[in-house]
Amino acid sequence: MIAYRSFGKRFGAHVAVEQLTLDVLRAETVALLGPNGSGKTTTLKGAAGLLRPSTGQVLLGDPPRMASEPAARRACSFLPQKVAFPDALTGREVVEFYRKLRGADASRTEEVLRFASLNGAGNRAVQTYSGGMVQRLGLAVATLPEAPVLLLDEPTAALDPAGLAAFYELVERRRRAGKTVLFTSHQLGDAERLADRVAVIVGGRLVGVFTERELAGRLADRGSMRVRLEALAPPFLRAAQEACPGAVEDGDSILVPGTSALRPLVLERLRSAGGVITGLTTEEGRLDRLYLELVKEAER
Repeated sequence: MIAYRSFGKRFGAHVAVEQLTLDVLRAETVALLGPNGSGKTTTLKGAAGLLRPSTGQVLLGDPPRMASEPAARRACSFLPQKVAFPDALTGREVVEFYRKLRGADASRTEEVLRFASLNGAGNRAVQTYSGGMVQRLGLAVATLPEAPVLLLDEPTAALDPAGLAAFYELVERRRRAGKTVLFTSHQLGDAERLADRVAVIVGGRLVGVFTERELAGRLADRGSMRVRLEALAPPFLRAAQEACPGAVEDGDSILVPGTSALRPLVLERLRSAGGVITGLTTEEGRLDRLYLELVKEAER
């Protein structure tokens, strides 16, 4: 549904995105992660047809069309990171304006106001809304047309609890309906919870794309086990290293890095060597650590 082909974008001498190639499939939810200024918003705007690529192209829809073509733009709905609506209009008037603009059914106005928990505030002026309510109004507008492709730029950045619940419901509902979602985020928990794949972009370059299974495998390799022994002696460390060469002495414990599959063997070797285990803790790999590794590697 979205195909980036060597997509690049320059703003004067600044290269925002460079040679990015990525496919986002039908009924797939992909999270685009990266530090500030890494090119996430530019990448999203390329799919929304809001800017012209300096190099390459972005195709969207089925059949695929250039993202800037009117037919492709009708096939997507885009929520920018910062939304703003006329202060004097009511929430309902804002939704009605965009409903007519997108040609959505009249019943959608009340549906999306309820979805965003704004049905009780629909007749209030936008200027009376809190920041979280304005963001929820943005979500309501974005979901109006039920487009095949939904593009969300940092959708949870300023959401209140009601807005977060609406966002999670929106993504899950779109997935069940076979729609495509591409969102940017700094919230790694959102990526873990919602995404079928996670793409990491650093300095305008795509540095990694992981499916749920691949991500689980990479995270498993970054876990660790700490074994505390009654008495720590060189034979016990050697026994642990026979099972896991990366095992090291750490204070009064042996630290065993890597996949959890090695842990039973390490414990067996320690017991066979006569070690008396007095404590055991494990720590699973975390997405934030993998993400930071990828960022550091890319910035070298």
